[in-house]
Amino acid sequence: MKRILLLLLFPLSYLAFGQQAAKTEAPKWQGKFEQLDQLLPTPNEYRTGSGSPGPKYWQQLADYVITAELNDDTQSLSGAETITYTNNSPDVLKYLWLQVDQNINEKDNNTAKTATNSVRDSVATKELASNLLLYDFDGGYKIKSVKDITGKPLNYFVNQTMLRIDLPQALGAGQKYTFQIEWSFKINDRMHGQTPNDSRSGYEYFPEDGNYLYAVAQWFPRMCVYDDVNGWQNKQFLGRGEFTLAFGDYKVKLTVPADHVVAGTGSLKNASAVLTNDQLARYEKAKITFDKPVIICTQEEAIAREKSKSKEKKVWEFEAINVRDFAFASSRKFIWDAQAVKIANKTPLAMSFYPKEGNPLWEQESTKAVKNTITTYSKYSIDYPYPQATSVHTASIGMEYPMICFNFGRPNKDGTYTPEKKWGMIGVIVHEVGHTFFPMIINNDERQWTWMDEGVNTFVQYRTQVENYPDMPQRRGPADKIVPYMKGDKNLMRPLMTNSEQIIQFGPEQYAKCATGLNILRETVMGPALFDKAFKEYCSRWAFKHPKPADFFRTLEDASAVDLDWFWRGWFYSTDNNDVSLDKVKWFQVRKPSSPVENKDKTVAKGDLATASANDKKLENFEKGPELFTVIPTPDRFYGEFENRVDDKAIITKLEDKNIYEITLTNKGGLVMPVIVEWTYKDGTKETERLPVEIWRTNEATITKIFVKEKEVTNVVIDPLKETSDINTDDNMFPKVAQPSKFDELKKKTN
Repeated sequence: MKRILLLLLFPLSYLAFGQQAAKTEAPKWQGKFEQLDQLLPTPNEYRTGSGSPGPKYWQQLADYVITAELNDDTQSLSGAETITYTNNSPDVLKYLWLQVDQNINEKDNNTAKTATNSVRDSVATKELASNLLLYDFDGGYKIKSVKDITGKPLNYFVNQTMLRIDLPQALGAGQKYTFQIEWSFKINDRMHGQTPNDSRSGYEYFPEDGNYLYAVAQWFPRMCVYDDVNGWQNKQFLGRGEFTLAFGDYKVKLTVPADHVVAGTGSLKNASAVLTNDQLARYEKAKITFDKPVIICTQEEAIAREKSKSKEKKVWEFEAINVRDFAFASSRKFIWDAQAVKIANKTPLAMSFYPKEGNPLWEQESTKAVKNTITTYSKYSIDYPYPQATSVHTASIGMEYPMICFNFGRPNKDGTYTPEKKWGMIGVIVHEVGHTFFPMIINNDERQWTWMDEGVNTFVQYRTQVENYPDMPQRRGPADKIVPYMKGDKNLMRPLMTNSEQIIQFGPEQYAKCATGLNILRETVMGPALFDKAFKEYCSRWAFKHPKPADFFRTLEDASAVDLDWFWRGWFYSTDNNDVSLDKVKWFQVRKPSSPVENKDKTVAKGDLATASANDKKLENFEKGPELFTVIPTPDRFYGEFENRVDDKAIITKLEDKNIYEITLTNKGGLVMPVIVEWTYKDGTKETERLPVEIWRTNEATITKIFVKEKEVTNVVIDPLKETSDINTDDNMFPKVAQPSKFDELKKKTN
């Protein structure tokens, strides 16, 4: 069948390919469709070639029992923890590594030493003090003791943001070890840029009523990840690359001023001891209320607490099962609302904590956004497994932890707010709550691969916003929104497969480029149904585990039967962009026997869009009509002894009165993408054809293709809906539309 088809099209193909060969140099092959085998790790019994955990996959376990006290007078925190570490690996461990990320706030830290800056005129004092760390503040850990379970001191040393404990006896496979650490530190004022970590943790002071709002994270020494790929996680915390953490169970007791309200990871275990009877009744009501939030701690109660300044203390107890971290927020200013959400057979609480300065916006929108997020993310990944999800209002932080996140979005003092403020707040809540899925459940290495949590999460954030907020302007996700970045200076770009600390344009690359690529993969390359199945398979396979990039790449291919190595190469391993130009459109018709021979060399106004400049008075179009060509019977030499001859007359008859269009495309940007062609016909109707990316597989630079149409074409457009992030759409159409020159624009302004 293939051979016969080739013979049928041979005269036409010969014409097209012959013209192309005469004008096109041999392209430089870059292997854009080659497999990633040499770049990805070799599959093994821990991680398979299909992208799933192998039969001997393992991961470590770290359980914590923590007691801590927040000092509202000195803005400091002191605590003690007991860690039980389970070695599920086949290896013998002679020492343990912990992350002590709070040490990034020490005065002598590597983040400050490695930061580059320059002097410029008229710089604000706050900016200068923040950049040069001129604040007299030392917020690193003060380690009081490191002991075994019997109280015997353990040998340890601190290397910047890492702490190593030398074990008195090696920890074998399957064994557990329990030890204790006591520590304290000063909490930073995150509103004044005291430390490199202000964007994640710290306090805000409210001078109007003399109160503090604490958003506390990275506040206790935490076990590093030890895995089958890297052994111990050994990258220092410099401030951008975030966290790599082991799963475990947490029991936490927080001592705070008696008039504080506390939000934390996990379930509140002693609500009756810390809430009033009225608040407790509202809390229980919220657990069965699905239509709207229930106010548990009211604004009136919060205002009363602001004035009380109690010197008494209360202990809030939390418990969290199978989480990788714990964070909390505490303030006497908190209003608290919550509502139940139905997800499969569970009813988690969507909750918000916010000061009166957040109203009315937070009361109206925050918990609703939490509900929308965990519901929609459950649809695309796995059912939300935890008992609650909490959004805490802070002035400028947008940061995530298991079951709790800190989010900005403060109205004006009179309570008014712009649409931009509202959408910005909703966007950050969706994003940060979404992080409970990526990476808090699908637990990738944030210190190394930012795109695996920020980019993947931003993609699902986009889906959540589109489906729940149709009027919301979308910033990251739509293909055309990434174009300004993609057409920028490549010296300032890094591939997605780059460590967090080496990225220059962090947001556009690790968030937006990844999210946009996955959106294009879903909408244009694979189709929503197929992509969604493959993406859910990835989430299901790696929930509560530690995936690597290869596991993501391999799973999406394995679960879809689509070879995507070209896509990972282009979007993740390179800085190529998509810039396809429609260089030529030629119109042909088969010459009938009665057609005059004089028309033989008739062309379509050169048929070369690339040579038409913006100042041409007569841009190319179809005004001169089609070029005529002759189809001749297939010569006998093309037939073998036992092959049937083609009915030449029937084939020629089928092509008579048809309009045959030859288009030539050039890949200027280097990124291979599917080709989408929109045809507009003389009668005003349109047709869209989608050509898979493999059309570029034998020539990555230039392709020519023939289309047979019943009707006459008046316009041709490549990527009409801007689905492929083409950085220059001016050369995507025929007839070419004249663009005003810079001289014309200047002349217009002058007149």
